[in-house]
Amino acid sequence: MNHFFFFYQTVFKRIRLRLPFNSFEREFLTEINVAPAQLHSNSCAFSIICNHFGHFPSVDVFLHFFEAKNPGKNLWVSFSGVTGRVILTLFQQSYKGFKGKFFRVCCSEHDRTLFPLYWVGKLKLKKAKTLDKLSPVDRGVCQVLASLGVIFNTAEITKNEYNPTGLAGYIGIGILS
Repeated sequence: MNHFFFFYQTVFKRIRLRLPFNSFEREFLTEINVAPAQLHSNSCAFSIICNHFGHFPSVDVFLHFFEAKNPGKNLWVSFSGVTGRVILTLFQQSYKGFKGKFFRVCCSEHDRTLFPLYWVGKLKLKKAKTLDKLSPVDRGVCQVLASLGVIFNTAEITKNEYNPTGLAGYIGIGILS
């Protein structure tokens, strides 16, 4: 049986998400129990920033800086910055006219996705994690990101994902260890 999911075109055009999902993206979708099409988040830009500073992005670190908003009846999930811990702007507040522009993504027989492929009614809404609930490594990454004291523009981060010079120029800080 071929497994597949539908995905909105705008996620690839505007946010520049790539397939296949990386391990952080797969873990994130599994942890919050949503299908890819249900999610509107800053997870792409977050991954880019973590990688820029030489850290592997983790769901726990993401959930220190972001928390899920209650989706209400429509089951869309949006993550916003935690007050006092904001490190990224929203990519775009809202999208208009995107619902009719989607395509079908087929999973290979070897793909062992654990996240839902289809819309889920029972979401695992996640509240922000405090530093004391994180591993020492994740706590250190959070402290590095928080110490920057900057709110990065998500659109600029994603635009420069494959341009290390442009990314370093925008961030204005070299790689930290």
